[in-house]
Amino acid sequence: MKSGATVTVIVLPILLALALLSLLCGAVWLRPAEFVGHDPLAQVARLILLDLRLPRLVLALLVGGALGLSGAVFQGLTRNPLADPALLGVSMGAVFGAVMSIYFGLASHLAIATPLSGLAGATLSILLTFGLASGGSTLTLILAGAAVSTLMAALTSLALNLAPNPYAAFEITTWLMGSLADKSWTHVVVAGPFILAGMVLLAFTGRSLDALSLGEAQAASLGVNVPRLYLLAFTGSALAVGAATSTAGAIGFIGLAAPHLVRPLVGHQPRRILLPATLAGAALLIAADIITRLIHTGEELKLGVFTSLLGAPFFFWLVLRQRRSAP
Repeated sequence: MKSGATVTVIVLPILLALALLSLLCGAVWLRPAEFVGHDPLAQVARLILLDLRLPRLVLALLVGGALGLSGAVFQGLTRNPLADPALLGVSMGAVFGAVMSIYFGLASHLAIATPLSGLAGATLSILLTFGLASGGSTLTLILAGAAVSTLMAALTSLALNLAPNPYAAFEITTWLMGSLADKSWTHVVVAGPFILAGMVLLAFTGRSLDALSLGEAQAASLGVNVPRLYLLAFTGSALAVGAATSTAGAIGFIGLAAPHLVRPLVGHQPRRILLPATLAGAALLIAADIITRLIHTGEELKLGVFTSLLGAPFFFWLVLRQRRSAP
């Protein structure tokens, strides 16, 4: 078993290598030598790098990191290895809010409309989940999250069914597939502060999550303010995942997988998983984004579709591992 700092040192070079590859690969491969000079080729290369590839990379870092960190916090909060932002309704709430901005045409008139609507949807889901589960057990919280997630998914499907025109339906469907393509610095500026603010709140849950692993009563006896912990986790997730989802669309698998990939290396202490899971989430999303650009399917494969395809065999692996470890 390695410490969290050691795993971070291992994961960080992988993340940096993937980030560099993300800047260079695509329909047009770039070479570092092409950025030098004042000829038209160098100008086009710099334009592709600075205006297309770099904001896409920054968003991948933010979105992947937010999903990985949220997944680690929720797995520690619920003591459930299958927990992720989708389990407690946060992701689907953000999806519903963002879809509403597209449905009513707000997204085409105001750049900040979709992220703000996504945050509103995520916040609504959090309030509903917390309200339903108030005073109950962890199982009650999970069931409440599943109920709210189902409700938000149903409302999203209803919006798609009642889309005012085929163009709105197409835009909603495309957005639901999740993608980092065609993202600009505007998306980074709009969503970035919300994502970072949410991640800061989630990072402050580490020590309390360690105590919570002993149970709520034991954590309270150790001086942990359990309601404050839930408030930090839910508010941070609403900000980070809400802004991430409303910008990049519905992207699954990352929040579930990232903590599992680092947990065998750092152990089961929740606080030690948070930073490695954040870096692993960013690395996973960048790697998936690179693969979608390299797979030639006529039209670029949507990122959310690809991560969902990866999620199915990962679930099979989790089931097989649980069977082997079961008494």
